[in-house]
Amino acid sequence: MSDKKKVLVFRELPDDQLARLIAVHDVTVANPRIAAQKAAFDAALPGAQGLIGSSYPIDSAVLARAPKLEVVSSVSVGVDNYELAALHARGILLCHTPGVLTETVADTVFALLMATSRRVVELANLVREGRWNKNIGPELFGRDVHGKTLGILGFGRIGQALARRAALGFGMPVLYHARRPVDLAAQAPELAGRAQHASFADLLARSDIVVAMLPLSESTRGLMNADAFAQMKPGSIFINGGRGATVREDALLAALDSGHLHAAGLDVFATEPLPLDSPLRTHPRVTALPHIGSATHETRHGMAVLATSNLLQALAGERPAATYDTGAGA
Repeated sequence: MSDKKKVLVFRELPDDQLARLIAVHDVTVANPRIAAQKAAFDAALPGAQGLIGSSYPIDSAVLARAPKLEVVSSVSVGVDNYELAALHARGILLCHTPGVLTETVADTVFALLMATSRRVVELANLVREGRWNKNIGPELFGRDVHGKTLGILGFGRIGQALARRAALGFGMPVLYHARRPVDLAAQAPELAGRAQHASFADLLARSDIVVAMLPLSESTRGLMNADAFAQMKPGSIFINGGRGATVREDALLAALDSGHLHAAGLDVFATEPLPLDSPLRTHPRVTALPHIGSATHETRHGMAVLATSNLLQALAGERPAATYDTGAGA
């Protein structure tokens, strides 16, 4: 068929979504993270008109080897792995998968908040390792979550979903910080009167638990630094479910070691997978997860469906359901 285009799948798709692509286009599946497939990835780049995948840097060097590229469809919401300015300069469309994973990520982050506050992982290991030989004492008690003040940095879809769980389910007063206040009456009426916009400094000072759900940009990189942690309430808890590089991990460790922060729960890190020599891996006050925010069967499949639809629509000359403005993000 004359309208067939060359598609390079750089991270495996579910069989049903790969079949959708194969039915219409000439498809190569080559994951460059796998040594045996790297050569096939490199060989397919020059002819590729569409890319689909995730978790691999599509930078200017990769783009330079793909002169025919029209669209990149990321199976993700975040676009950290894509060189936005280079895509914009080339007029290459970038698609992503917002919305599909909102509730799942909010579930994960709230579970991490609960586990950190109640020391769930630590105490489960006490039982697993055979060290539960008497009733636990105050030195192993956790902290209540209900009724505590929750501060949310970043108040997009996921931040608002997290606020609903906190305010409606656990009676938690919610503060949020965003570039501009959200019109709750129009966008999230169930949170009207339950969530309040606050300055960055005010949120840090008033919150018992601070959750970062920030995208990574030049303005947010390293935002949670030594000064920010010092502004948090003594004995408060920090949770990061957004992007690892928004946190200065050395400053977080210092705040934990000094006792200024009670604990931290982390699903994301500056370097992933977390290096074996990272103090965060074994720190007694850190509950760490392997970046599982959207990692459920249902949600990952839904993300693949949307990413595949985005790619098919773009290659057909249609407007995809979910595009990312590379000009604004560059």
